[in-house]
Amino acid sequence: MTARALDFYFDFMSPFAYLAFQKVPTLCREYGLEFRPHVANLPRLKLLAGNTGPANVTIPLKLRYLRKDLDRWAALYGVPLVFPKSLASETLNKAFLHAADHGAGEAFIKAAWDRVWGEGADPADPSLLAGLARQFGWNEDSLAAWVASEQAEARYEAGTRAAHEAGVFGMPTMIVGDEMWWGNDRLAFMEKSLQSGL
Repeated sequence: MTARALDFYFDFMSPFAYLAFQKVPTLCREYGLEFRPHVANLPRLKLLAGNTGPANVTIPLKLRYLRKDLDRWAALYGVPLVFPKSLASETLNKAFLHAADHGAGEAFIKAAWDRVWGEGADPADPSLLAGLARQFGWNEDSLAAWVASEQAEARYEAGTRAAHEAGVFGMPTMIVGDEMWWGNDRLAFMEKSLQSGL
């Protein structure tokens, strides 16, 4: 019998997905769920959902609040949170697909997020990808070539389309069966459902 699964949708650009990841895999283990991460292109998902509003980072008043809110969550979880130099996450998002193919999906997510939101590294910096390749014992040039390939782009687009079809419009999104929760701040509701035997 296949274990029940929790589908976790993320984009490395999302600090709230970074925060949720601090809790979700542990909750999966606690409630006997298979943790299934899915990477998707967050800006494209928003457009697919009809959300054409400006990005939060372009609204100074909102961004100022979000930074404070993120600091509060990070303090609550006891993890560092440093804004990276950019939110250009496409390279890391595609690299996750390579990691998942090699059985290292969850470990790669942790390692990448530790560097990006934990230390403030630029997700688009080629040296970051190279360092992650070394950490996992992969050839740096081979990983860089794969990330830049048409195959990686096609899979990334397909994953984004699949996320949209699953009803995902923001990050992080967690789905168990027919139930969906959007946002790090919905984990308490999710856990209450899991406690009730969802």
